[in-house]
Amino acid sequence: MLQRADENQQVAAQLREAAALLQAQGANPFRVGAYRKAADTVARLERPVRSLFDAGGRAELEALPNVGAGIAGAIAEMLITGGWSQLARLRGTAEPEQLFCTVPGIGPGLAHSIHEALHADTLEALEAAAHDGSLEGVPGVGPRRAAAIRAALASMLGRRIERAAGAPPSETPPAAMLLEVDREYREGAAAGTLRTIAPKRFNPEGTAWLPVLHTQRGRWHFTALYSNTARAHELGRTRDWVVIYYYDDHHVEGQHTVVTETRGPLAGKRVIRGREDECGSHG
Repeated sequence: MLQRADENQQVAAQLREAAALLQAQGANPFRVGAYRKAADTVARLERPVRSLFDAGGRAELEALPNVGAGIAGAIAEMLITGGWSQLARLRGTAEPEQLFCTVPGIGPGLAHSIHEALHADTLEALEAAAHDGSLEGVPGVGPRRAAAIRAALASMLGRRIERAAGAPPSETPPAAMLLEVDREYREGAAAGTLRTIAPKRFNPEGTAWLPVLHTQRGRWHFTALYSNTARAHELGRTRDWVVIYYYDDHHVEGQHTVVTETRGPLAGKRVIRGREDECGSHG
């Protein structure tokens, strides 16, 4: 948890650091400016940002000038966990299993299983998995525990429960668009034209080997990186599995993983995990 003293300034500093890293990595200036404007808003607040969140949850944060739904979620994550997974990812220091352990009912073993099975590394992605049914397929979860995790996340994120389990997920980018981003990323990585970061996990030498791509298609903003999970290393897929994070103009985050299918009618094709049926006519 963030220290209460000067908490507004700490939140603002994390937003500004994210803006600086995004700018250095070549992200869209719109995203960079949005984080800087939100940082200025938080830094100038006369009330503690935590008191706003405690009183009205994310809705109270979203009501602030220059703070939309996605940035409100980021601030909520900082207040709840003391960190921000997106900033950790930009730094190359993401530790999603530690983040998931902040959710009641998730211990280290289950956090590891969730991360390895779903390739999720944010509370938003975990919440989406809890709603679309994929979390129930993780060994050790099941319907009852998934429901408990869903309720815990709703409470943690200050969100009203507006969807029942099994309800359609929020709008996501078209499969063809995700596959275009995957292609752009892999081609840029192979040509050595992308900026690289030094991930903390499985990188004892601290080498900046992980290419990162920030790009935009229409209203969607994307960040793409190779998967740096234990499973990807174990199977030798660190240069095949691509994790694509996507954001709309409100900075609400989602993610998908694109891989080369190894069996069945789509063998050899690039497919989006969980959306394989949409990928047959592409790639």
